[in-house]
Amino acid sequence: MNRRDSIKIISKFVKDEPIISANGFISRELFQTYEKNSNFYMIGSMGLASSIGLGVALKNPKKRIYVFDGDGNILMNLGSLTTIGTLKPKNLVHVIFDNNSHESTGSQPTNSKKINIDKIAKSSNYQVFTVSNEKNLEKILKKIKLINGPIFLKIKITAKQKIGMRINIMPIEIKNKFVKSLIKN
Repeated sequence: MNRRDSIKIISKFVKDEPIISANGFISRELFQTYEKNSNFYMIGSMGLASSIGLGVALKNPKKRIYVFDGDGNILMNLGSLTTIGTLKPKNLVHVIFDNNSHESTGSQPTNSKKINIDKIAKSSNYQVFTVSNEKNLEKILKKIKLINGPIFLKIKITAKQKIGMRINIMPIEIKNKFVKSLIKN
């Protein structure tokens, strides 16, 4: 399964709920696949999507908040897993697209083959799910709609795919649209 197809499937389930997407190819593909005001695209700040997502989840407990992260991103900020697990936001769904590489910066390998991120999340009080195909992804998405978080969903994806276009919205505009979407509902 590839990241773009995974994002398309998840977007059908997420609809207008907020998504905080990690920098690099994840944000670019979300932008190209499912651009909406309630998406917060990280342009920089590698590894911090989960921390921002936690803040948004805590301040908006009636909304389900999705964080789209990569294996390289979360490995750069493993401490966020323990903070999220300690605070236990019921409305946070943390999606990790794991292709064992820092694909956005040249496909350098990550340590996700050697370090089991799932076990770290589980020991940090997440409910953990792992999928590697579209059918199981749809099944898990239906299931997690009915349970409280924090939820950790690792999706094993393939690397080396066609990459989406760059985000053509200025960072201040991304922030303003996102904030307005949170206030609107």
